[in-house]
Amino acid sequence: MKISPMDIQQQQFKGKMFGGLDPEDVDAYLQAVAGEMEELIRENNDLKERLNRHANQVAEMEAREVQLRETMLAAQRITEEMKANSQKEAQLRISEAELKGERIVADAEKKLVALSNEIQDLRREKVKFESGFKGMLDTYYKLLALNDE
Repeated sequence: MKISPMDIQQQQFKGKMFGGLDPEDVDAYLQAVAGEMEELIRENNDLKERLNRHANQVAEMEAREVQLRETMLAAQRITEEMKANSQKEAQLRISEAELKGERIVADAEKKLVALSNEIQDLRREKVKFESGFKGMLDTYYKLLALNDE
């Protein structure tokens, strides 16, 4: 039997002859109130325990949320650092390739100058050889012409 606050306020005990209350009625009512109070206290304790469990779960979830946010921020920072490092490395490789290309062009230009100089030397030698050979042929021609006379 559930006892409400209204029931307690309206409870009346049967009177005995000399204006007193029936002890059995009072004892029975007190037993009922005590039982109801015991049940309410137990229910209240259960609710408090459930509330504490839920509060602990909420605190754990909030802590996990903070950890997840920190992890996401750390991952984002790492990603940005990796991207920046990749860009730096790419720029470094491009610079190295440009420097290597410049060296190759400079070496090729040096070889071109050397080959041009060598060609000029060979042309001079050719001209020298041709004039020497021509002079020699002229000399032999004159000698042959003298011998024919």
